[in-house]
Amino acid sequence: MKRLVIITVGKTHSGKTTFAKDLEQQLDNSLVIDQDNHAEFINTHYKTLLPKEGPNTIKYALTQTIVDYAVNQTNCHLILCNSNRARNTRLELLDNFHDRGFISILVDFDIPDHVLQARIAESQRSTMIFRSASTFHEVLIRQQAESHKANIRGPIEGESDHLFTIKSSDEVQFVIRRIVDIAHNLR
Repeated sequence: MKRLVIITVGKTHSGKTTFAKDLEQQLDNSLVIDQDNHAEFINTHYKTLLPKEGPNTIKYALTQTIVDYAVNQTNCHLILCNSNRARNTRLELLDNFHDRGFISILVDFDIPDHVLQARIAESQRSTMIFRSASTFHEVLIRQQAESHKANIRGPIEGESDHLFTIKSSDEVQFVIRRIVDIAHNLR
């Protein structure tokens, strides 16, 4: 059976987690793997294992273990819910899934920064996911600076088998329906 891997791309508060949860409810035999959950688990139970600086290697190792298990021990469609903003890392991830026979879908959340700032101002989300920031506003500022400095752009056609760009929350249900249709056509 062919499976989908749906990978979200976007800045904080762009709607990636809400989208992933909604998609999981509508896409039969699917599973959300959300790196924020792994960060919160580690920060709550294993804070002393966190590196003082540099990449959060324990978080990445935990996520990779869960992804490997889901790939090898289930027949679920996978919804990877994290920012995936760095193109080189995203392409490596996509190559890995293509090598395993998955059909890839990127969902790029290209939400204007003023909308993200308003969402952050109203946010009730836990900050237990943080290691090197203290607020979501700080995360957004860092992401904006990274985008300008590293010239980070969203995904482009050809990176994945399917690409959807969401510019407002009005487009979410349309994209979910399209992904569900793609999954039904795999049968």
